[in-house]
Amino acid sequence: MNPLYRNDRQGQLPDSWYAASAEIAPDRPTLKGAVTADVCIVGAGYTGLSAARHLADKGLDVVVVDAHRVGFGASGRNGGQVCSGYNMSMRKMAERYGADHARHLWDLAEEAKADVRALCAQHIPEARFRNGIAEAAARPGEVADLHADANFLRHTFDHDAVRTLDRAEINALIKTDDYFGGHLDESAGHIHPLRYVFGLARLAEAAGARIFERSEVHHIVHGDPAVLRTGKGQIRANHVILAGNGYLPSIVPKVSAKILPVNSFIAATEPLGARAAQVLTQDIAVSDSKFVLNYYRLSEDNRLLFGGRPSYQIAFPKDIKTKLSARIAQMFPQLDGVRVDYAWGGTLGITINKLPAVQRIAPNVVSASGYSGHGVALSGLAGKVMAEAIAGQAGRFDTLAALEIPNFPGGTAFRAPILRLAMTWYAMRDRLAV
Repeated sequence: MNPLYRNDRQGQLPDSWYAASAEIAPDRPTLKGAVTADVCIVGAGYTGLSAARHLADKGLDVVVVDAHRVGFGASGRNGGQVCSGYNMSMRKMAERYGADHARHLWDLAEEAKADVRALCAQHIPEARFRNGIAEAAARPGEVADLHADANFLRHTFDHDAVRTLDRAEINALIKTDDYFGGHLDESAGHIHPLRYVFGLARLAEAAGARIFERSEVHHIVHGDPAVLRTGKGQIRANHVILAGNGYLPSIVPKVSAKILPVNSFIAATEPLGARAAQVLTQDIAVSDSKFVLNYYRLSEDNRLLFGGRPSYQIAFPKDIKTKLSARIAQMFPQLDGVRVDYAWGGTLGITINKLPAVQRIAPNVVSASGYSGHGVALSGLAGKVMAEAIAGQAGRFDTLAALEIPNFPGGTAFRAPILRLAMTWYAMRDRLAV
């Protein structure tokens, strides 16, 4: 089934706390008839809107099309964590790609994070950038690795914003007995993701980009120009950017072969009031080292926003709320009985090694996806460097494109069953704490 519709109705944002606490823009028009543009961007999330803004600022005629609405996909549903680096430690990146390339990759990721912070400060204050992400070790043997990662960042990249935490320190910060240590990165942060993507759309349109909603691209005819066909129209464009991530249908095999759509879910409790300090003693975000990871933070009205239970099944579970409520109570027994007001799911894209897949599909077609949980910052950067490449400066695009992203074994038909087997194994390891 088309990933755009298997868990959602066209154009309907999920019933999330994000949607309930954001100002939803009026519907934008559906693409009808024939349109021409310098650049057509498929996907109105962080990647596509970032690219649209930068290209429109350069004076190009830009059209953005989305099958649903602005921010409908992972950009408007995620955990809001603005992470440092990538979903692979920089120690491993340096071992794999060499010190110089790792340094360039780190600098790009730092720029990605700084861009989010600056946009929130200058243009999208309602997204409420807040400092701090803790990475927590769920097993004693993982503490040394997390400390080594933090020390590597300090000593190699002069990243003094990260500090190590022993068990007493992390338990003072996060009020659970589940963790044995970790680190806290004060330069990372968290935002309201849906307000942020709405702000990006405003900036892109102010620069001159045209955005069309409910306009699914179902076919691309490669050429110069390329032709993209939707249900009610078509776009002839000199350049194309594919920015659909986990929601992109299998219309471009070179993208689909590297991306696995993965479902993840978030619950928002009732406002906790003073009880919020029984969960987190600072306004930070947290993710832990479990393969079936947990990620969470407090909202501006002191709800616990608790995410996890990634699923490789195609369909969402029927009762997300009950499953996440049980997980919250297991980790924070002091919250047993707290009401969950919202629960929603979404689909992100992961790659086999959890590094982003930045690709040149054809001479005039580029793609970026597979951020593997680090997309709030990296997706905006990917949009920026794709815009640079289209404008004739491909150096930074090439740095990201040099990341080696294998295809999933067995092609699209077998990638999910293989990953489900791995998921079952790692879930069992998490339960047994081995």
